[in-house]
Amino acid sequence: MTRSVLSDEILPLPRLLVEPVVRAALLEDLGRAGDITTDAIVPPGVHMRGVIASRQDGVISGTDAAAIAFALVDPAVTVTVERGDGARVAPGDVVLRLEGPARAILTAERVALNLLCRMSGVATATHGLVEAARPHGKASIVCTRKTTPGLRALEKHAVRAGGGSNHRFGLDDAVLIKDNHVAVAGGIVPAIARARARAGHLVKIECEVDSLEQLAEALAVGIDAVLLDNMGPDQLTRAVAMIDGRALSEASGRITRETVGAVAASGVDLISCGWITHSAAIIDLGLDAA
Repeated sequence: MTRSVLSDEILPLPRLLVEPVVRAALLEDLGRAGDITTDAIVPPGVHMRGVIASRQDGVISGTDAAAIAFALVDPAVTVTVERGDGARVAPGDVVLRLEGPARAILTAERVALNLLCRMSGVATATHGLVEAARPHGKASIVCTRKTTPGLRALEKHAVRAGGGSNHRFGLDDAVLIKDNHVAVAGGIVPAIARARARAGHLVKIECEVDSLEQLAEALAVGIDAVLLDNMGPDQLTRAVAMIDGRALSEASGRITRETVGAVAASGVDLISCGWITHSAAIIDLGLDAA
């Protein structure tokens, strides 16, 4: 596989992370008997060339997963990446060029496109938010754990391809005290105290607050970051002033491309959005024989 060098590309994920996901998708598709349609119609030894091209504007992600799909079916398939992860595309732009055994290309086609279209959709949705927020403040757009089961690494990579940043990857890499934790612990202060007593010295602690009163409690005992949940722009502005640089400020809750500018203008450091991974529309890409 060859890769074009583009200024807006990002480093690929390690193959060890991506290959099991692609392999599972291929096993699901091939079932117990393999591709009975292609095997019946296409004689062995037939070669073909093809291109995967975009049919709409968007931002690309998932090229490595797509390339691995073809390679797992038959290493003889050559994949040339014309527009890598992070590249912006318009209708007709070629993303991948393929050459090799026709049976392998046609068998891997749907898995490759499923992953490429899905991840490009996440990257495109993220890019839209990033661009909408950019003129209004310093805030970074970050994703959440609201990801498709089994696809988290690829979807979080796609967020980076779209110009966003990643929140925690799982339950084990940071403490995030949510409203139900606070309810069970009996308040903000005991919840933070228990988390601090258990967390290692490198583990960051963030606490969700939904009022300025809760924010004051968290700041009084010290916190690394605060998640300002479902606050309007005016309340966010007041919260940022209260924090005054003592912790990272993160806005969250039903943020859209239409509202993200006002949220960013409040001065928050981070804006987290779950829908860019769980509800992003795919980007239409297709494979055509060349």
